[in-house]
Amino acid sequence: MFGSVLAFTTMAIASREASRAHDTFEIMFWRSLIGFVLVLGFMISTKRLAEAKTRHPGQHLVRNLFHFTGQNLWLWALTLIPMAQVFAIEFTSPLWVMLLAPLLFGEKLSALRALAAGVGFAGILVVAQPDFGHIEPGVLAALGAAVGFASTLLMTKMLTREETVLTIMFWLTLMQTGFGLVMALRDGQWVLPDATSAPWLLVIGLCGVLAHMCLTTALRMAPAAQIMPIDFLRLPLVTLAGIAFYNEPLTWPLVIGGAMILSANWLNLRASVQRA
Repeated sequence: MFGSVLAFTTMAIASREASRAHDTFEIMFWRSLIGFVLVLGFMISTKRLAEAKTRHPGQHLVRNLFHFTGQNLWLWALTLIPMAQVFAIEFTSPLWVMLLAPLLFGEKLSALRALAAGVGFAGILVVAQPDFGHIEPGVLAALGAAVGFASTLLMTKMLTREETVLTIMFWLTLMQTGFGLVMALRDGQWVLPDATSAPWLLVIGLCGVLAHMCLTTALRMAPAAQIMPIDFLRLPLVTLAGIAFYNEPLTWPLVIGGAMILSANWLNLRASVQRA
């Protein structure tokens, strides 16, 4: 989990740097292409290429459209608002999963989970401090990313009933390489990596795969309720990175709202433990 936290934080910094030269679609193309090469190389070296076959191409397509949309909104939000604010809003993703799961899987929404949702969304308002006459585009992008990631998680839950993690990763990187290429070329402009941006794109691709590998391994080794609180370290870590590298301010609304969102996630985990 510590590896996952460090990889996601490093990827955020690398994405901010790469965005100086590339738009979000170009960044997603290179991230996905590097990831695809790594996943394919692993499948070939371990003689597991047969796992590329799927019986649910439609579900993979829907899942990856959600993920591609959410990831692009996340990358765009990083260029518009402080990184800590993006991560705080991103942490509402489990709350969106909690609210959408009853619609898709018939799961009951307990009183504790309803309380978690209320606290979490109150935290969003504190972090974002929205002016309802003019809501910050970066805040809307971060919220859209959180919903996109939540939808991706729910689709992943459906796919893992019959597909392996390697199958999911193969189609994730393959499809999103295609999505990224099409969208990057939509305006007829293409910026090739140079000596400055290429290392950052490589870091993004490597960290993207490493983060998911660490997270998947951690979930296989220990219960989610035991290890997921470690993921909350991403918020203070990225806050420190924003202060150190980009002179981003540390404000009381961010501290208080972030604490409310993390508390809501903790309540949600407690509800999961009680149900189990």
